[in-house]
Amino acid sequence: MKELDNIEDYYSFLGDIKNSIKLAQQKAFNSVNKEMITLYFNIGSMIDKRQKELGWGAKVIDKLSRDISKEFPEMKSFSTRNMKRMLRFYKEYSDESSKVPLPVAQIPWTHNIILIEKIKDKKLRYWYIQKVLENGWSKDVMSLMIKSEVHKREGSLVSNFQNVLPSNESDLVQQSFKDPYRFDFLTITEPFRERELENSLIKNMEKFLIELGSGFAFVGRQYKLEVGDDDFYIDLLFYHLKLRCFIVVELKKGKFKPEYSGQVNFYCSAIDSVLAQESDNATIGLILCQEKNEIVAEYSLRNMSQPIGISQYALLEVLPKEFESSLPSIEMIENELANSLKEEDN
Repeated sequence: MKELDNIEDYYSFLGDIKNSIKLAQQKAFNSVNKEMITLYFNIGSMIDKRQKELGWGAKVIDKLSRDISKEFPEMKSFSTRNMKRMLRFYKEYSDESSKVPLPVAQIPWTHNIILIEKIKDKKLRYWYIQKVLENGWSKDVMSLMIKSEVHKREGSLVSNFQNVLPSNESDLVQQSFKDPYRFDFLTITEPFRERELENSLIKNMEKFLIELGSGFAFVGRQYKLEVGDDDFYIDLLFYHLKLRCFIVVELKKGKFKPEYSGQVNFYCSAIDSVLAQESDNATIGLILCQEKNEIVAEYSLRNMSQPIGISQYALLEVLPKEFESSLPSIEMIENELANSLKEEDN
């Protein structure tokens, strides 16, 4: 065998083959998944039709499950519970077409069941389906996104993207960020310092990246920038694989202050000059604070040259108002404790 003259050419060739294999595997999975989803839709249709025509009740599904499982013992998908899901699945989408809708057939069965059980609004359900297809969310990640109501938070941050980015890019960039970000996976409580928040996010980087969204790749913390004879340190630096740019993240405790925008504008300019490649898009700044005044935030960005977004973060989910009144106050707890102690003494 002739020795390889250029090992880099070989590894490049190897990478091409690996990508081809992965692409073929994904196509095979998509094809099998689509056939399975279509089968479940058709079975649901057949059950629904017979129940309406012959007046069969729910017990027929129990018998079908037993008989099908006997005939195909290697297939575990025909439990009574799953066949009832097939019927519900058909009823959910039968009003749209005699065939299963294409986006629905492109995601796994477990994703479909979770969406049906947790989201009644079909338009919103399709929104999540599209996000699954775009970002490759697992069922657990999708469930987390539904629970955190990401559809209400995506693209809602204050920014100057429309003013400083090309029109064909600004909408995509805007939709890549959220407001607020929820860090309820952290255990820190007030009072805390910004460095404590940073340390906690680093320790929970996997969950942090999930909350940030698809495309974020972590570059470093307290990233050192040498500008002239001075050193500057960026709290967190990311690279966004889809936007093809660096993301400067500054963590701020308390209310947003206008001077934060100038600081991040400087960091973004410096990254563009000393770190970014010619093929990279403009560096984006993201300021995360606990509270912001929308008007102050908008004014602070008005004359900034770099693309910057300002968003809030929350460590804990806000308790729904309807439950607030049902919780005992500190005074009520103390009185209850005092009464208990009196009873014991007696």
